[in-house]
Amino acid sequence: MTLLGPREHGGAGETWDTAYKVIRAVARGDGSIGQVLGYHYLWAWAARLVATDEQTAAVEELYTSNTFVFGGAVNPRDSDLTIRDEGGELVYSGRKSFSTGGQISDLTVLEGVLEGTGTHIFAIVPTAQEGIVFADDWDSLGQRLTESGSVEIRDVRVPWAAAAGFVDKAFQPLTYNTLNVPAIQLVFANFYLGIAQGALETASAYTRTTTRPWPYGGDDKQHAGEEWYLLEGYGELQSKLWADEALLDAAGAEISAVLHAPREELTERRRGEIAVRIAAGKLRIVEDGLEVATKVYELTGARASASSVGLDIYWRNLRTHSLHDPIAYKKREVGEFVLLNQVPEPTWYT
Repeated sequence: MTLLGPREHGGAGETWDTAYKVIRAVARGDGSIGQVLGYHYLWAWAARLVATDEQTAAVEELYTSNTFVFGGAVNPRDSDLTIRDEGGELVYSGRKSFSTGGQISDLTVLEGVLEGTGTHIFAIVPTAQEGIVFADDWDSLGQRLTESGSVEIRDVRVPWAAAAGFVDKAFQPLTYNTLNVPAIQLVFANFYLGIAQGALETASAYTRTTTRPWPYGGDDKQHAGEEWYLLEGYGELQSKLWADEALLDAAGAEISAVLHAPREELTERRRGEIAVRIAAGKLRIVEDGLEVATKVYELTGARASASSVGLDIYWRNLRTHSLHDPIAYKKREVGEFVLLNQVPEPTWYT
């Protein structure tokens, strides 16, 4: 949990390049836990993205020294939380239909709009308070352990001094502030890859021990490992996942370099180029991962469809979260870059 935390407070002081690989490795065992960990890393970095140096130092010491877990109530498809300015305090109110990891978190990231201004303000608050009420209504077919149900924010008070990035109630924007979206999109792609890798590993282990060769192929095969269509199928799927891994590793190295560089150095063009690479990686692993999670049934056999085998969890998990935002828009972003030399404008999903 403190992989990205400063070493002086007991953290590992690692880079995002490493964090992405850790998310992927955890998701091979359980996609839900990989997602919760990835969201935690993103929200733990939220202070660096938008806060002042002093605010960032305080947040990183707090969460690292206490091994606190982050959750977030920042879902752009919902209405924004409203913020009232009551002198020295900001008061957040509203509802968010998704709050991944919220119920197990120690700290919650809030984002809302200051009434009468249109100004967005992030703040990090303790989760355990009367004004944060979880509905416990997460009921999707996959990623069930992420506790991504809705949350109601009821007059949660934050001192103006905790408004991330604000000095004397004024915010000075940087391109770096918008890296939260490509960073989290690559979190998605890496736990998708981990889920797909887990599916292939589980299926291949089943095939080695349980799947029988087809007895009507005109030859006499004794073991599934001699069955040509199984060898072809596993070879094709593994090749795709190796290619996806290489693409995601390259994208991870690129965004990690700018996430750990001075914030003022990032340009809009460089930010956009990285977002395009991440979009390409995401669209590939969504399509390849869903193919893996479906085709493993053809390679394991009819008996592998038993609930006790559990192969369905990989498809359920990947199918559920890959609907987060339309993959067609990622294809368009890459296409605009290739044909028009255009990089995407920063949005809540790009």
